[in-house]
Amino acid sequence: MKLQLALDLVNIPEAIELVKEVEDHIDIVEIGTPIIKIEGLKAVKEIKEAFPNLDVLADLKTMDAAGYEVQKAAEAKADIITILGVAEDESIKGAVAEATKQGKKILVDLIAVKDIESRAKELDEFGVDYICVHTGYDLQAVGKNSFEDLLTIKGVVKNSKTAIAGGIKLETLPEVIKAQPDLVIVGGGITGQDDKKGVAAEMQQLINQG
Repeated sequence: MKLQLALDLVNIPEAIELVKEVEDHIDIVEIGTPIIKIEGLKAVKEIKEAFPNLDVLADLKTMDAAGYEVQKAAEAKADIITILGVAEDESIKGAVAEATKQGKKILVDLIAVKDIESRAKELDEFGVDYICVHTGYDLQAVGKNSFEDLLTIKGVVKNSKTAIAGGIKLETLPEVIKAQPDLVIVGGGITGQDDKKGVAAEMQQLINQG
């Protein structure tokens, strides 16, 4: 089980400072969609250059022209690239093909997918590396989470790794760990805390015990 830090609401210098605080306790740094929209893929490149020992995920949330976007993210040194589960099958297959060619990995984000169980089965057959259940900011605001969705996909996914994102905090992490995802993605649960390093260290310890 790995721990991914999601960075969404910072610029590149702030991101570097934040990662410096917690780098010993995380496995993957996610450069969130808002940062990429504002700063471009150079954000991915600069974080990878600053932290070569960490994997960097480019949260492109690709919907179309998938092979091209994966290629560009690979050029920016991303290790993992995201595509939306609601994208066309051909887009997802194109993303997987390009990622394989570039030696990179694809994470499919199930945000806004209505039939999670059926879609997860299909994605598993497409050869994606990770399938992620995700409660976005707007649904978190009304008290939703993805814990049940994680159990749903764990029941059908045979080859891909599973991931969960959205509103995970130190106090809810034990519930997540029980479901044994391969990847736990935490944003504000670390970045919004006063003692970021301490919280990340506790999360890492829980995950390692789990």
